[in-house]
Amino acid sequence: MFASLQNPLALAGRLLLALLFLPAGLGKITGFAGTVGYIGSVGMPLPTVAAALALAIEVLGGLALVLGWGTRFAALVLAFFTLVASFYFHAYWAVPAEQQMITQLLFFKNIAVVGGLLVLAAFGPGAWSVDNARAGHRVPA
Repeated sequence: MFASLQNPLALAGRLLLALLFLPAGLGKITGFAGTVGYIGSVGMPLPTVAAALALAIEVLGGLALVLGWGTRFAALVLAFFTLVASFYFHAYWAVPAEQQMITQLLFFKNIAVVGGLLVLAAFGPGAWSVDNARAGHRVPA
């Protein structure tokens, strides 16, 4: 039963993961100065460079997931990016007690996303992907 759902589920998973990254990256384009300020406020070095890098990773990585192109590499890059961002921006152990619960939820949500991205890197994008088409495989219905 699940074998017949493998490709639509892989596509749905890629699209849902991309939904986290594409809007965030596109939002950084219109709010670049604010993003730089926010990154600087948490003590990350070179906030302008970090903002530009985050924008590129989120937009290009999100598009790669949507298309299923360079999927395994994109998933690994996004996993590393999400892990680093989680420690900088959702460090629940370093915030006042009244903010810890929501920050902790955001931190562990991101850790779960990293897990999903690692599964995607391990098992690939599924048949409904550019990666599959470039490999010369026939796309099953």
